[in-house]
Amino acid sequence: MSSNTEGQVVGVRLCVGHREPMRSVTTAKMVKDYGLEGDRHAGGEGPRKARQALLMDRETLEEFGLPDGEVRENLTISGLDFSTLLEGQRLSVGEVELEVTGDCAPCARIDEIRPGLKAELQGRRGILVMVLRTGTVSVGDGVRVLETAAS
Repeated sequence: MSSNTEGQVVGVRLCVGHREPMRSVTTAKMVKDYGLEGDRHAGGEGPRKARQALLMDRETLEEFGLPDGEVRENLTISGLDFSTLLEGQRLSVGEVELEVTGDCAPCARIDEIRPGLKAELQGRRGILVMVLRTGTVSVGDGVRVLETAAS
């Protein structure tokens, strides 16, 4: 795999209601220690602190034959090798700075998309992040790894 450390935002989505379709937007505000403004999963306390937003790479979606947004990611990123990202790494996305908090484990609802998909996506459902700097993120914004995590 390549070690690409730059990519581009190709989709921005908000979860507006339980089990409702994600709402695609061109721009969203990400708030420090909270997440995406208008997203029902945003929150800065307890376990939500590490789960303020979900990023998914388009290349993995394409590999599994899934359209952007299908795994309910907030940001779809193209060109960044997610397999190289580690907990603690920081990313610059538009005006925002994010910190990788870990992989997102696929939940049982993933199998509603296609039976067996949960097992197929194990370790590849995207990364969870917390917001370190408030700002806007828009489709077309660059994504850059700011620092590499300590080995």
